[in-house]
Amino acid sequence: MDKFRMIFQFLQSNQESFMNGICGIMALASAQIYSAFDFNCPCLPGYNVAYSMGILLTPPLVLFLLGLVMNNNISMLAEEWKRPAGRRAKDPAVLRYMFCSMAQRALIAPVVWVAVTLLDGKCFLCAFCTAVPVATLGNGSLVPGLPAAELARLLARVPCPEIYDGNWLLAREVAVRYLRCISQALGWSFVLLTTLLAFVVRSVRPCFTQAAFLKSKYWSHYIDIERKLFDETCTEHAKAFAKVCIQQFFEAMNHDLELGHTHGVLATAAATPVEADRTEEEREKLRGITDQGTMNKLLTSWHKCKPPLRLGQEAPLMGNGWAGIEPRPPRKEVATYFSKV
Repeated sequence: MDKFRMIFQFLQSNQESFMNGICGIMALASAQIYSAFDFNCPCLPGYNVAYSMGILLTPPLVLFLLGLVMNNNISMLAEEWKRPAGRRAKDPAVLRYMFCSMAQRALIAPVVWVAVTLLDGKCFLCAFCTAVPVATLGNGSLVPGLPAAELARLLARVPCPEIYDGNWLLAREVAVRYLRCISQALGWSFVLLTTLLAFVVRSVRPCFTQAAFLKSKYWSHYIDIERKLFDETCTEHAKAFAKVCIQQFFEAMNHDLELGHTHGVLATAAATPVEADRTEEEREKLRGITDQGTMNKLLTSWHKCKPPLRLGQEAPLMGNGWAGIEPRPPRKEVATYFSKV
């Protein structure tokens, strides 16, 4: 049990590295899932595009939502966004920073899925097989004589070699190579654009807005640490509260049982001071909160009006509820000289 507790504490202290590892594992898993997925194009003019777009867009959306759900900060972001302002106003820049930080990690697996799908080419082949230029790649002399519905039916069967019967119009291998070439070009372009975008977001953006970036990053860490410390303090308080209640219950039961036994009076008198000191020590941990109503009132107050972010009453609040920093008055230096007589 101690080993699991140590592992859990390590993951909590290294949450950012842990989430990066989780996102990397999800990216590898998305590639493995696609390689194991049996892609079956319907080869029908009215269903090819819908099926292919569903395969291309639905799994990335699911992976993106899973990346957000597995991030512990999503509940913290929702709580900070929906909580009443109270004595501490909400800073939109901090909320944007928190969401962007989570979205960047959650987008890794969807990007890998889209890139692998385009590089493979099956999805693009199924979606756009009816758009192959037959007049350029096939027997263009037969195209004007074919009805549009018949031409679409023949081209829709290009991804399915077992039912394709239009080699007299267009060689299937030519159409497959043509569409896969375009799909792979789009895939590498997508990889290049996402890499450049990630470089700009991670490297260039903080250089232009360094002060705002540092402020948002600092207060984001503060909200996370404040929530963890509040949960730990609530756990300690609940433990002390439960311990005092249980001690009082057993002391009362012990007192009722000893009323009928005169031989236990001396032992009870000797043990009472020690138990009283222990109970008093536990009461000090409760910080004066010794009933359920007061605790509920305190928790409601914490949710509705969190304390302002200032360490002392002399620090004024800014308009958004964040503590302002005033320059301290200059210190007066006094020099004292001693003379030897």
